[in-house]
Amino acid sequence: MKTTFAGALNQGLRRALEDDPKVVLMGEDIGRLGGVFRITDTLQKDFGNNRVIDTPLAESGIVGTAFGMALRGLRPVCEIQFDGFVYPAFDQIVSQVAKIHARTRGKVTAPITIRIPFGGGIGSVEHHSESPEVYFAHTAGLRVVSPSNPADAYLMIRQAIALDDPVICFEPKRRYWDKADVDFERLDRDDGIALDQARVCAAGEDATIVAYGGTVATALTAADIAASEGHSIEVIDLRSLSPIDFDTIETSVRKTGRLIVVHEAPVFAGLGAEIAARVTERCFYHLESPVLRVGGFDIPYPPAKLERHHLPDPDRILAAVDRTLAA
Repeated sequence: MKTTFAGALNQGLRRALEDDPKVVLMGEDIGRLGGVFRITDTLQKDFGNNRVIDTPLAESGIVGTAFGMALRGLRPVCEIQFDGFVYPAFDQIVSQVAKIHARTRGKVTAPITIRIPFGGGIGSVEHHSESPEVYFAHTAGLRVVSPSNPADAYLMIRQAIALDDPVICFEPKRRYWDKADVDFERLDRDDGIALDQARVCAAGEDATIVAYGGTVATALTAADIAASEGHSIEVIDLRSLSPIDFDTIETSVRKTGRLIVVHEAPVFAGLGAEIAARVTERCFYHLESPVLRVGGFDIPYPPAKLERHHLPDPDRILAAVDRTLAA
């Protein structure tokens, strides 16, 4: 059936609630309102306010409470209303949630899923369009993922909730209204791909583009334009930001000899830097040109009227394609 990214997330959360009575959703306005993006619409009505909990406006309280619930055997799923609101909960996430497994030598787990709408493209005000994923990808003990399409939204949120590891799920908010056909029954029978596995979503021979979250669709658009100009571009949807599926990236780069990494976060010390370093180490003698990065500028997120200049677009990606092919 055709559904939106937001609708697929809703179905994934619904199925998780149905399958496991220990799953509990919690967040600001997620109950009667259904969340600011309506991701949890109707779930409180169907499962009750003890399982879909409207919390106070206190992110540190949301995650701190979830941590205690997880220690007592529940599987809480927290919604952080916007990306820029996660910072008050940063201490709980990196100091407690991420470390409890190692601190107890594997005796205690924290099966918490933290959903964070992230990135720009919707014209929001300050603190509502940020890309903080690298802070969490840098933190040992956390899994960090980012679906890019409705099918992965349904699949990955269910996989994240089922894990005993804490998972940060970055959802590209500008893709919430994207629609696609999703075969929920097939995904329930056989997901076919692990949570930490990247996916080649367009095959190519001349260069590789790695993207994740909201930039995957942008990269695919750039690849289509490049194809009309006679260039064959392979596009990889990273899906998991920690751990990273370097094997899939390496296989592609060994074939194409060129790599471009795309993300909305600033380029400086971003995820693209880690990918570039690892690929240079592992594929040095296969690279025909330096690894290039296309990302946001090294500035605080700009006002809404200027964000289209800040976000990577097909033109900026194609400029990098031209550079790498000319080398």
